[in-house]
Amino acid sequence: MSKITAYFKDVQNELIHKTSWPTWPELTNSAIVVMVASLIVAGIIFGMDISFEKLTEFVYSRLY
Repeated sequence: MSKITAYFKDVQNELIHKTSWPTWPELTNSAIVVMVASLIVAGIIFGMDISFEKLTEFVYSRLY
């Protein structure tokens, strides 16, 4: 039981004293970057999906 207690004390010490947490502005900027990148990737995937749909429709309309 003492090993488990020591482990959790070490974890607490590491999280409080040794971990560098981002400031609020850094966190906000990172969140904005992630949201913009997600929208760009979603737009690219949407464009590819529409392109493949139109290509597939064109191919099948020529075959049948």
